[in-house]
This record gives sequence, C-alpha cells and structure tokens, in this order.
Amino acid sequence: MNNTYGKQKLVVEVVGAHNLMPKDGEGSSSPFVEVEFENQRLRTQVKYKDLNPIWNEKLVFHVNDVNDLPYRTIEVNVFNERRSSNSRNFLGKVRVSGSSIGCKEVKKKKMLLLIKLSPMGFSKKNKKMQLGQNQNSLMATQQRNLVQETKPTQQLGQKHLDPNMGEMKPVVITTGPPQPPVMAGAGAGAGTGGMSLYSNGSNEFSLKETRPQLGGESLQKDKTSSTYDLVEQVQGIAKRISSSNNVEWNQVFAFSKDCIQSSMAEIFVKESNKDEFLGRVWFDLNEVPKRVPPDSQLAPQWYRMEDKKGDKSKAGEVMVSIWFGTQADEAFAEAWHSKSANVNFDGLCSIKSKVYLSPKLWYLRVSILEAQDILPGDKGSSLMRFPELYVKIQVGNQVLRTRVAQPSPTRSLSNPYWCEEMMFVVAEPFEDYIFISVEDRVGPGREEVVGRAILPLMAIEKRNNEKPVVSRWFNLDNGHFNSSSEAKMVSRFGSRIHLRVSLDGGYHVLDEATIYCSDVRPTEKNLWKPHIGVLEMGILGATGLMPVKLKEGKGGSTDAYCVAKYGQKWVRTRTVVDSLSPKWNEQYTWEVFDPCTVITIGVFDNAKIDKNMSNNPSVRDSRIGKVRIRLSTLETDRVYTHSYPLLMLHTNGVKKMGEVHLAVRFSCTNMTNMLNLYTLPLLPKMHYVNPLSVNQLESLRYQALNVVASRLSRAEPPLGREVVEYMLDHDSHMWSMRRSKANFFRLMNVVSGLVDMARGAEAMRNWQKPVYSALFVAVFLMLVTFPELIIPTVLFYMAFIGLWRYRSRPRHPPHMDIRLSHAESVYPDELDEEFDSFPTSRSADLVRMRYDRLRSVAGRIQTVVGDMASQGERFQALISWRDPRASFLFVIFCLIAAVGLYAVPIRVVVAVGFVCA
Repeated sequence: MNNTYGKQKLVVEVVGAHNLMPKDGEGSSSPFVEVEFENQRLRTQVKYKDLNPIWNEKLVFHVNDVNDLPYRTIEVNVFNERRSSNSRNFLGKVRVSGSSIGCKEVKKKKMLLLIKLSPMGFSKKNKKMQLGQNQNSLMATQQRNLVQETKPTQQLGQKHLDPNMGEMKPVVITTGPPQPPVMAGAGAGAGTGGMSLYSNGSNEFSLKETRPQLGGESLQKDKTSSTYDLVEQVQGIAKRISSSNNVEWNQVFAFSKDCIQSSMAEIFVKESNKDEFLGRVWFDLNEVPKRVPPDSQLAPQWYRMEDKKGDKSKAGEVMVSIWFGTQADEAFAEAWHSKSANVNFDGLCSIKSKVYLSPKLWYLRVSILEAQDILPGDKGSSLMRFPELYVKIQVGNQVLRTRVAQPSPTRSLSNPYWCEEMMFVVAEPFEDYIFISVEDRVGPGREEVVGRAILPLMAIEKRNNEKPVVSRWFNLDNGHFNSSSEAKMVSRFGSRIHLRVSLDGGYHVLDEATIYCSDVRPTEKNLWKPHIGVLEMGILGATGLMPVKLKEGKGGSTDAYCVAKYGQKWVRTRTVVDSLSPKWNEQYTWEVFDPCTVITIGVFDNAKIDKNMSNNPSVRDSRIGKVRIRLSTLETDRVYTHSYPLLMLHTNGVKKMGEVHLAVRFSCTNMTNMLNLYTLPLLPKMHYVNPLSVNQLESLRYQALNVVASRLSRAEPPLGREVVEYMLDHDSHMWSMRRSKANFFRLMNVVSGLVDMARGAEAMRNWQKPVYSALFVAVFLMLVTFPELIIPTVLFYMAFIGLWRYRSRPRHPPHMDIRLSHAESVYPDELDEEFDSFPTSRSADLVRMRYDRLRSVAGRIQTVVGDMASQGERFQALISWRDPRASFLFVIFCLIAAVGLYAVPIRVVVAVGFVCA
C-alpha cells in the first residue's frame, strides 16, 4: 500500500511470466495481464509471440476506504490475445486476499511473490483461491509484503503438493470462431471451419457445444448427396505429381488450406536427382471444379506442359485430375497429405487412416476329470513316495495348472482324479493347439512330464447353451519325443486322460470393463439379433493439444491421430504432423445392436513418424486423452456437435491435454426392437445360467486383451499395444484409494434418496410443518384403509416425478466429472500409489507407510462388518437360548403377537402403531 499525501493507492508491479501455454496454433502466444481491484481494471501491454514475457509494468489503483481492504481481493488474469478474431484465450487466474495488504510508506525494497495460476480459476464452491499443478507462473512484485498469501494454499484441494512435481500446463477456452477452411482435391482435408464454441462460464473441464459447418447442412439435408454429412464439406485438398523414375505414378496428393499460400497449384515434372524441371502445368484454384457425392469421378485429362522458358511445344504432356471434394472421394484413404510433408515416404503407412477389426473371440472350456495308468516320474529313486500329479494346459501364451491330485483309498496312485475346470480365450481362425501335459512334482523345483497330448482347436466341439458336451478319453504318450514327431503326438496304449472340452459361443467375451462395453453380443453369430440402428461419428479435429515431444529447432510439437472403438471395429484417423490443432474431418459408421453400449475415442501422439524410430519396438505412442459416449444418452436422429476436454490423470494431478471435436448421430432403424432390448438383461443368457466368477472374468478379460493387442499389433500399419491397452482400460482392476473414495460416494449418492425420504418422514412425524404432516397422515390412513392402493400410488408418484423432470432433462452427452471421480482433490501420495507398478517399485519405507494406511482403512471396514455381524448374531440368539431371559421374552412376545394379529385386523394395527409412534 502506498500512502502518498494522504491518498491511499495500491501499486502492483507485474514483472513477467514463464512457460506459458502456446495458444495461437503456431506454437506461441501473445500474452497480457489484466488486474482488477474495486471495479478498476488495468492491463499490461501485449507481448507478441512470447512464451516467457517480461512486462515490468506498474499498475496503480485508487483505494476508496482502507478499512475495507480485508474484505477486498485483487484478481490477476493472464490472457492470450487473438488478433484475427478480436478475442482472447484464458491462460490462468488467481485471487489475492486484501487481508495481507499492509499500509506502509513507499520503500525501495520490493517483495517478490511467485503465484501459480490455476486453470480452474476461482472456485465458487469454497470461495478460496485454488492452485492447480502447473508451471505457468506469474511473477508479481508489489510495494507491500504478500508472502503471507501463500499460506492458505496448504488447505486447498491439492494438499501438500510439491510445486516442482511434474508439469502442469494451463488450458485455453476457445470462444471465438476460427478461420473457415477451403477444400481442394482428392479427399477429406483437415479443416474445421466456421466453428463457434459455447461454454458455461470458464470451467476448463466442461463440455462445450460447437457449431461446425457440416456437409449435411451445406447440402440442405439432401440424403442422396450427404453420405459424409458429419464432416465439413470443404476439405482443402489438391493433387500434384511428385518425382519418380516411372512414366506412370498413380498417386494422389492432398493439401489442407493451412498449407495453401497462393491462388494456384503448380505441377512440376523433374528428372531424378536434378533441380531443373522438364515441364510444368498450373491451375487457378478459383476455376477448379467441385465434386459432391454421388457424382462420378472426374476423368483425368492430358495437359500440355511448358518448359522453363514458357515454351509448350517441347515439354510434353501430363495426365492430371484436380478437384475440390469431400471425404467420400475414393482416393481419400490412399492420399498423401500435406501435413506429412516432412515424413519420409517409407513411413507413410503409419500416418494413413485405417479400419481394423478385432478377432472373433471364444471361451475355451476344458474340464479335467481324471487320468488312468499314469506312471509316476523319478522311477529310479530308492525312496517310496506318493506321486504329486497335476495337469498343465497351454493355449498360445496362456498356461493354467490344476491342483495336485490327492491320494484316495478308493483309487490307485496311477489313476489320479481332479475334476477341475479351466477357461481360456481363443480367436478365430483356430490355428492354435491345446497342449496338455501330466506332470509329477518329484522334488522342490523339479517337475517331470509323465504324459502329453495335443488337441487342435479346429476339432473342438462348439456349444451355444448350458448343456455340457460329451466327455472323451484322450491317449497320452510318455513325454519322450523325437525331432520328427514333436508336432505330432505319438500315442501309446495305456495312459490316457479324461476331458470335456468345448468352445462356448453363448458367452460374450469381455475385453472391456462391463460398465464401458461397446458390444454385448454372444460369440456365436446364430444367436445375434438384428441391428437396431446405426452410429455415425465425424471426427473433426482437436484444439489446444499439449506438446508431447521436442523437435529440433521447433520446440514442442505433437503428431496427433485419433482412434475410435465400438464393437469389433476400430478406426484410426490419419496422423496430422506437427500441429497442436489437428483437423481430421473423417467420418465412420458402426451398426448398433444394443443402445446400452459405449463408444470410446482416444487421441494419441504418433511416435513412429521418424523413419529411424519406426522399427524400434521400444518406441510407444503417447496418450493424450480419451472420451466415452454412452449411446443410451443420445436422442435418435439428432446430430451432437461438441468439444470434449481430453483429461489425463498424471502423478501430479488431473490435466487437460486439449479438446477433441466430434459430431455424433445415432439413427434408429427399428424403435420397437430397441425398446424391447431395455427389457432384457445386458449380457447374453449364458452369463446368468452358467455364470463365471469375478476372478474368472477378470483373468479372461486380461487374456482377451492380450489376444486383441497381439492381433492388431501385427496389422499394417500396426495399432500399438499401448493404444489397445489404453482404450480397453487394462489397469482398471488395480487398487486405487481415489477410485475407492469415488465408488463409496457414488454409492452414498444412490442411497441418498432413501435417506432424504426417511428424514422427511421424521420431520412430518415431529409436526415441524403442520400442513405437510396433516396431509401425510391423511394419505397414510387412506393407504391403510385401502392397501390395494399402495403400489399404484408409489408407481404414480414415480411417474409424476419422471414427467416433472422431463423439462429439465440433459440436452448434452455426459462427460467426466472430476469432482465425482475425486481427480481434483486427491492427495499426491495417493496418485503416486495409483501409478505405482505391480509389484511395487517404491522404497520400503514408502510401502510400509502405505501398508499402514491401508490397514487403517481396512480396520474401519472390519469394524463396520463386525457391527453388522453382531446385530445379526443378536437376532439369532433370540431363539438359540444362549440368553435364556431374552429368548423367553421373545417367545412370549411372538405368541401374544400371533394371537393379537389374528384377532385384530392388520389395518388397525398399522394405524395404531403409526399414531403411537
């Protein structure tokens, strides 16, 4: 506080900032600081194209009443100026309490405060400043001591957070319309033009509705010419010919508007390894025709070229076709895109769009019953022992073992008995074999094979219901193979094993978490019901992506592509190279068999762009974020266009990695069939008739994930294992204190309605509101008099509540709630525990601390379970005569109550009991 000649003034000096977020789409920002105090708003100058700006500006504010300072705040905002649209992007915000401002004379010494800016801004919930985990910092010096202001941060959502832990970058909310794109060429371009974003407040993690210019809108809903009406019609693609030793090229080149800097396209024909061209031809882009499906393809034409002197008589001709088009163009999938201009042609396969199909998965059920005439191992031993026989079965990389057969007085040692069942996951086509071996544990760490058998999967019987297949005996060999018979079983008379083996087609093989299933059909195709609709999705683009890697001379960059998974169909967009705002404009379609399913969309950074890294198996694509959309929350035949925040949980908290723009439509072909599905169980019948245990389901899901990841990683281009694991939530079963808290509060939210009803009934019983209490008594007595009205009244009440809430129904798809998932308020140590490997890789002291914490939590759960068990045992003790007096009173009460209820109508008993209560 500056006291000059009796006038109170507040002087805030803004020094600078560092590590700001690039938000102009070109890897930089033009930041400025805006400070507000007592309705006075001042701002610094704009530092253009500077991520580490230095302002050194003083902002002077008038203070009306110094006594009100403890109740005032200073708001500091950092924005990025967008000159093209006269708007600004929010970079961060912080509030400084006026209680820390002291009235002092002007001094030369200045105190420096380092304040972390939060992407969440001001929390309306607790009216306190919240600090996010970022390294976007604003340095402010004031002519007063503000060091005290940092103390309350220890009480905020991110407690005891080390400011040097990890990297957190701010997020931008785009509120202005970007530049509209122009399209040219042989396929879909990369623009999202004409888009306006609508957001409620400044919540960075909220869903925002967009208004892109989709192809269907521009075509005025003409279904015959809007095959791809969920992407923008104009795609910014042109065609040119590159150098080659052959006379015929048959290549398509696509250019987005971002790469077009002139009004014409030029095609040069050059001789190999020479700079001079043999001929060229150019086209005025204003005269290039447009092609809209279902128009036929434009026929290529011969164009006479001109040499470097402009002479057209000697340069020859070139056959070219050039047009503006949509994604429906057949050449789109094979086109070379301008965004990949710095990628070697040998690695182009890794940036093209691709559709993958998951293998068809089956459950393989193997029941090991018994064996006969098994000769134990270690026959040369002089010690008499009982053989420890067990069966090991291997299918692909999956290996399971039975328990050791126990000796029985009714069976000889050479005829062991197990009667155990094993489940495996196998995929079509059935090229694998079932390897069965009977082994004898002859000593610690020593096992000897005493019999083997090989069964081809192709010969296994399939079943679609709960009826077991017929068991069979299979011959075993003695385990000694020669080189020519290793792949074929050499059988010998005597030793054999009794098995029941079947391929179960009545189950749905779960490779996803049940709550996020995208397909619930059984494996056997004969059990499928007809599809009920079509899901269409336009993957338009992304904005504000975080730089994932460093490129020499360019700073942070991202080579982003998008993956969507629904049912067995996976789609992968092309990779947009070196862009923080990629634009894909690709549309895909899926058949829908059940509305209670979820589609998953993930965004990744392509680490295999570089030719030197494409063959390195240790290189993994980086996760940027994913979005899930539940189809049952979508209205039929409505196009949803939204910008979904890409949220990632890191070891230092939740981060927003950018936003992905999607256009989604769910079209229903048979409303009757769809409504009928709501009356059926979610999973196929076999899951309820012959259910699998929780441990079995989790183990089989892990096996299924491995099978799918292995198959897709062998495709061309491969879909990496890290991508499949992230899309299928491979680590969802791991322990997490955060998830446990979230699930507990979810459960409490479910039962909160019953708790509120109980509290309301208690309030009416106490006559806190006489009018409501009198009405409640009247309704209660009516229901006692006419008990047949109880169920209709409850159902009518629920129907009324449902109709009343129809007008306030959600109009947007649901999205991740960071408060519900406790991602916003989790402790750093709990996050570190969640990201720990299994088995743990942390120090012994840290593991001991976490173990003690888990023991305390388990102790509380143990106490609750013990109290519930005690109450149940007390009730059982009433008739067990463990407490003779209590049992005597309970028996007498039951006799009297039986006689009384027989003599007095139940309605009178209920009414009297309610009045007495």
